[in-house]
Amino acid sequence: MQQRLKSIIWLLAVVVLFSSCKGGLFGKKKFDKSSATGWNYNDKNQGGFQVAKSKEQGLGPGLVFVEGGTFMMGQTEEDVMGDWNNIPRRVSVPSFYIDRSEVSNLHYREYLHWLNRVFDPSDPANMPIIMGALPDTLVWRSELSFNEPMVEYYFRHPGFNDYPVVGVSWEQAKDYCLWRTDRVNENTLVQKGYINKANLKPGAQQGDNNFNTRAYLLGLYTAPPGSALKKKGNGPAPMPANVESGTMLPEYRLPFEAEWEYAAYGLIAQNPRPSIKEGKRGEELQSNKQVYPWAQNVNGLRDSRRGSWQGTFLANFKRGSGDNAGVAGGLNDRAFYTAPIKSFYPNGFGLYNMAGNVSEWVEDTYRPLSALDYDDQPAPFRGNKYQKLYVADPTTLDPTTRFEKDSMGRVKKVAVTDAESRNRRNYQRGNVIDFLDGDSISMASYGYGVTTLLDPERSKVFKGGSWNDRAYWLSPGSRRYLEQDQAMSTLGFRCAMSRLGSPEGNRRKTGQHFQTRRQKR
Repeated sequence: MQQRLKSIIWLLAVVVLFSSCKGGLFGKKKFDKSSATGWNYNDKNQGGFQVAKSKEQGLGPGLVFVEGGTFMMGQTEEDVMGDWNNIPRRVSVPSFYIDRSEVSNLHYREYLHWLNRVFDPSDPANMPIIMGALPDTLVWRSELSFNEPMVEYYFRHPGFNDYPVVGVSWEQAKDYCLWRTDRVNENTLVQKGYINKANLKPGAQQGDNNFNTRAYLLGLYTAPPGSALKKKGNGPAPMPANVESGTMLPEYRLPFEAEWEYAAYGLIAQNPRPSIKEGKRGEELQSNKQVYPWAQNVNGLRDSRRGSWQGTFLANFKRGSGDNAGVAGGLNDRAFYTAPIKSFYPNGFGLYNMAGNVSEWVEDTYRPLSALDYDDQPAPFRGNKYQKLYVADPTTLDPTTRFEKDSMGRVKKVAVTDAESRNRRNYQRGNVIDFLDGDSISMASYGYGVTTLLDPERSKVFKGGSWNDRAYWLSPGSRRYLEQDQAMSTLGFRCAMSRLGSPEGNRRKTGQHFQTRRQKR
């Protein structure tokens, strides 16, 4: 019996040894074939066309997956402000990712630290870069309130590390998202061996010679290669970390208004959670319109195993005039100003503070009647300003001379002109932020500074109530606007990311799948 067991173990060892060999058991490597041409993929003897294995998108740091769907976007309560700017309309939102919590002071200070490390502060040429990223701490000042301690300490003091950053403009929030994209992708390339770890040491990157995702993809940034790019034996060259490899993540960005509002409701909490097994899914149900993000019923109450939470504040907001926190010994939301970014109960998607704490920037350019201007397509959005890569030398395909980088190390872009767009069927203008403004269809026009205070191109939407707002503004359907270079002590932001691949997450397939019947030849 013992001899027989040894024989079985020896046989298994031989099988494992042969199967692990490069040539396989019979000395030939099996290649995937093209179903269109029959040629081998990743075979240097048949063209060498490199194809990465199909894989789903990875989850970026800090993000939560939000499965998309349809919902009624817009007004939920009586329009007591008389804005008439959020008419209800059913829209569809594709699946996407969004930050679990707001960007904190600590997160933003990490960004400033990187800027000071890469762009020498002693060089006067770098001052606009560094100073332009600083949050405006004077947003805390008030003519008739003593908020000077917040001016001096809120952003820097460790006691406020995990509190949401404020005083950041829409433009600064956009720049932070771009920086975050590059740092996440750079770290991925280092961890997977595409870039040598020495590239992260102080002094390795200075000025415009810093890692930028787009510059790396175009070959404008050369970093010391890691072990993953070293050719092994006589096999094909390693596949580079390009778009086709799926190694890097899409860019972090501000969420669109429809995305933010959909995520805030956490509507998945109202529907039966689907089984992870293929073929067993949740029903297509849409319950009554709720008012607040934490609600699981139309009354706005949430029950737990320990009983009703009725009477407990589920967001950081102002209860009434002069009442920001309640009385000593029983502070209602336990915060006079902002609260830590993971305070209060998360909604159905696991997102914190989608009502209260701070309002949040979104990507959209503001229009009062955006709901009437939207296309009847998924992902409604106003703010498209199409850009393309700036071509410095059109006579060459060498990326080092064809394209250029700016002082930040980012690849230069230019606006797509109307002349270039004129012959297209799907759009005829490059900048369509003011689409339908002042034409015969909308009959709308904006005389900025004359008939309205709305700057038609620079006014951006922000969503959600804040620590200094009444409950009316806590509804995700509410919307307000501010110029893109302005900031407030009640306004912060969180990042989002587009979802590539299947809309139901990495455990799901795309489309309906049925068993196929073998055809007779």
